[in-house]
Amino acid sequence: MELQKHEIQNKSASYSKSAYVKFLLPSVIGVLLFLVPVFYKGKWTIGVGVFAETVQASLASTLPLIMTMILFLSVVLTIVAKWLKPNVIMSSPFLKGLFDVQPFWFISRILGFVFALMTYMKWGPEIIWSDFTGGTVLYALIPVLMTWFLFAALLMPLLMDFGLMDFIGTLVRDIMRPVFKLPGRSSVDALASWMGSGTVGVLITTKQFEEGYYTKREAAVIATNFSVASIAFSLVIIQFINLEHMFVPFYVTVVVAGIVAAIICPRIPPLSRKKDEYYEPVGQKISEEVPSGVTKFQWAVDKAVEKASDVKSAGQVIKKSIVSVIDIYFGLIPLVMALGTIALILAEYTPIFSILSYPFVPILELLQLPEASKAAPAMLVGFADMFLPAVIGSGIESEITRFVIAVMSLTQLIYMSEIGVLLLKSKIPISFFELFVIFLQRTIITLPIVTVMAYMFF
Repeated sequence: MELQKHEIQNKSASYSKSAYVKFLLPSVIGVLLFLVPVFYKGKWTIGVGVFAETVQASLASTLPLIMTMILFLSVVLTIVAKWLKPNVIMSSPFLKGLFDVQPFWFISRILGFVFALMTYMKWGPEIIWSDFTGGTVLYALIPVLMTWFLFAALLMPLLMDFGLMDFIGTLVRDIMRPVFKLPGRSSVDALASWMGSGTVGVLITTKQFEEGYYTKREAAVIATNFSVASIAFSLVIIQFINLEHMFVPFYVTVVVAGIVAAIICPRIPPLSRKKDEYYEPVGQKISEEVPSGVTKFQWAVDKAVEKASDVKSAGQVIKKSIVSVIDIYFGLIPLVMALGTIALILAEYTPIFSILSYPFVPILELLQLPEASKAAPAMLVGFADMFLPAVIGSGIESEITRFVIAVMSLTQLIYMSEIGVLLLKSKIPISFFELFVIFLQRTIITLPIVTVMAYMFF
């Protein structure tokens, strides 16, 4: 033990002051940008959100056109890669993986571009380009994703590459592992979601998995249980449903129900059956175990400085960030446009969600919630998009029922227009069916908790 402690102390002493600065300075900036709430234009957000919203506001009229052009390029370059196979694409592992895709992804890119063009030009059937379907995706959802992902991807290395996650992960491991069966570093993913955006949390998780820091099970659990909606979006939901005076009890209910679901879901299938194996091309990159003979804080600092020391140049980090942005714009956004539009068409123009929600009517009546038959579709329609339950709930007279619907829309977490598409596009081994099962599990687990707490507050 003494020998091991001596070796660790020698290793710590070998780090220069500049190595500690390399860990501390970028990490502090990352915390300020991603994890510290900022009051901006009448609402709470984070520094990355300020950048995103500023760009979104200044380019509001042109972002849909820009993204339609990017979707067009995505289709063209995919055709070029699959049929012409130019050396510039085929010799690059990144470009080959991005454009030489399987038929499902190719078809989704074509659909994404076609839907975007029809929506922008208002061509064809209104069912595709209406304000409630393609219009919502192209004009409301994609500009938000485009700007948030731009700055999140560019600045995310400040959280991930300079030791912050290693530092926090080692310190809080003793809490996260027994309670949620997760490594400590997952707490950073949750905080980034809570303060900023659930999609940013998923983006961090997928990158960490693909770099060997989470197992398949851990990544699936984090992405489906810790990608909580931001405080900013929560304010939008509660205002839309006309219960802004109830925001504090509303968010307390969201947190309590979310924690309970995050404790239970990892312990039942399908998440419990995921393998504790690392992404095969990279293998395991880190352990949060603290060696004997050394304090947890000292080991956390050592791991953080060691991680920061691996960064050799700013160019290395910038290149990695730009690659992430390109992957999102050309690979993910077309899928969001395609699947998001289809999901909203099903929700708005077909009775599928109303039919599927019939079993929830007696459950809501058993819980003694008023207007149960009107509220039932809101229990399922959130699988298409997180905002749809609030749209349905806004027309319900009962305040307690609207309160339950608003909370449920945030605690269900899995919705295909953003989170679901991002997960299907990632390397995390999780299927569409599994996402739907987890969505139902979270609904069943949180609904009684949310209803009981609602009755406490009303």
